[in-house]
Amino acid sequence: MKKIALKAVAMTILATSLTGCIGQMGTSQLVTKVNLSVVDNRYARAGLYLLLGPVYGIAATADLFIFNSIEFWTGRNPITGKSPALADTPMNAVIKVNGQLGSDLSTPPLASVRNSDIEAASFNQLDDSTLEMNVSYTNGETAVLRGEKAGDNVNFYLDGEFITAVSVDELSQYARNQA
Repeated sequence: MKKIALKAVAMTILATSLTGCIGQMGTSQLVTKVNLSVVDNRYARAGLYLLLGPVYGIAATADLFIFNSIEFWTGRNPITGKSPALADTPMNAVIKVNGQLGSDLSTPPLASVRNSDIEAASFNQLDDSTLEMNVSYTNGETAVLRGEKAGDNVNFYLDGEFITAVSVDELSQYARNQA
């Protein structure tokens, strides 16, 4: 029994040490989104959460060992598509660790891979509340990303299909973090 417990502890330590586990937990977010969109009653959502317990466990495990590791090493979460990686997001840290590091040691090592398939991008302002970005890829494909301001939000569309809505405050904060 002691031998089995020792092996389990060793495997757990080894497995968690091989992953960049800090991340956006994109798969878990998708499961939560499904749970919240199926019903609009808090008690039904709680019941569905209990039924989806194993799914939440699988999603969290996939995030921990696969998707958050990919996010850590590439700088972009493969499920949410968001970047920078959570590990690279500027925060007011309690402990500052060597602020003298060069950018080659403080950016994701594979960050250049993220945009390597984009050949060109151009912006067009269609009106006071609409901005369009035309993207050309190296394989000849093109895409159009359009942002439309609607009140305090900006609705984003990719090739005419709604993707997401982001608040103007969130976009401003993101722009400050990128500067």
